[in-house]
Amino acid sequence: MFKHILVPTDGSELSRATAARAVSFAGETGARVTIFFAKPEYPIAYFGEGALIDPTTPEKFAELAEQQAAEYLGEVQKLCADAGVECSTISATSDIPYEAIIAAAETAGCDLIFMASHGRRGISGFLLGSETNKVLTHSKIPVLVYR
Repeated sequence: MFKHILVPTDGSELSRATAARAVSFAGETGARVTIFFAKPEYPIAYFGEGALIDPTTPEKFAELAEQQAAEYLGEVQKLCADAGVECSTISATSDIPYEAIIAAAETAGCDLIFMASHGRRGISGFLLGSETNKVLTHSKIPVLVYR
């Protein structure tokens, strides 16, 4: 059975519900959890006619992203602590979350990625894309999709 589960979170309600189920699953199977959050990269400002100037410095942006990561990771850490599940956290800066999720799972030595799915189908799924679908497509590590 699975011994080390990566649980990506983005702070959304769907992600929170999935994390709660992942922690429960880990407790039932005796697995440990690594919680992951992909911090956004600093947006590159384009200057020219009609451009908006962002007053946030790269340093301030990184500080805010780190605070956000600590908040979201902390929520799942609390779930793990309450359930008696061993856990650790990882965050990385990336605007390509599916690549960062796979890299985090590989680096941490996880044998399962436990993710949420919005369940989009048809044209909305095609247009909006799905990080879960991209992880499913590119990961060599098994992925459990929770809906």
